[in-house]
Amino acid sequence: MSSSIGRNDACHCGSGNKYKNCCLKKDKSSMKANVGIGILIVVILLGLWLLGAAISKDDGAIDCPAGKTWSQAHQHCH
Repeated sequence: MSSSIGRNDACHCGSGNKYKNCCLKKDKSSMKANVGIGILIVVILLGLWLLGAAISKDDGAIDCPAGKTWSQAHQHCH
């Protein structure tokens, strides 16, 4: 036996009405809201990950004393 409610089955809220005439719209809208929240969380996490990657980008440059620059070939300040 199936555990899902059919459109023409009695509504699970006990009203005696058919599910399609009672709680179907409410149940679908709450499911859409949950999916929307999940997508929003994924987008935020992806944005934070990209921001962290941009901030921690290591181009190999080292802070050298004033008047000197980092030599990538020699791996020290000149």
